[in-house]
Amino acid sequence: MKASADPACTELPTAARRGPVSHTVSRVARLHRTAAGKALKGAGLYPGQEFVMMYLWDKGAVRQAELIKAVDLDPSTVTKMLQRLEQAGHVLRRPDPDDRRAVLVEATDASCGLLTAVEVAWGELEERTLAGLDAGERAELTRLLGRVEANLCTETADCPAGA
Repeated sequence: MKASADPACTELPTAARRGPVSHTVSRVARLHRTAAGKALKGAGLYPGQEFVMMYLWDKGAVRQAELIKAVDLDPSTVTKMLQRLEQAGHVLRRPDPDDRRAVLVEATDASCGLLTAVEVAWGELEERTLAGLDAGERAELTRLLGRVEANLCTETADCPAGA
């Protein structure tokens, strides 16, 4: 049975009739996060931790405050993520030599294997997410979602870094 045939996946609640796209985006985001969690489980990561690692792999050592702003999550959530990632040997935290009140965070050399696992997981997630869409449809979806993101960033004035 296809997921689209399931009324729970297709029927619009009465209260959402003025926001069918918003309702669909919310459902898709929830399902995508669940699928990402399953894809990342083999790498030993929880959803959201891959964004922390992606940022650190690209930027190198950064202040924890910068990382929190970049991943656009609650500071306590990022702190808990960093504790878990540090315990797993994927990140290192140390005082910033330029400001002892600040903490620098960086990916460890040991996390290089994790980088490959995240790349593979995200590639597989991309294929599952976009199955049945041709290259033109994928490009159009990316373009349209970019516009939606820009609208929401403007509306909330709370864009994560790089958006």
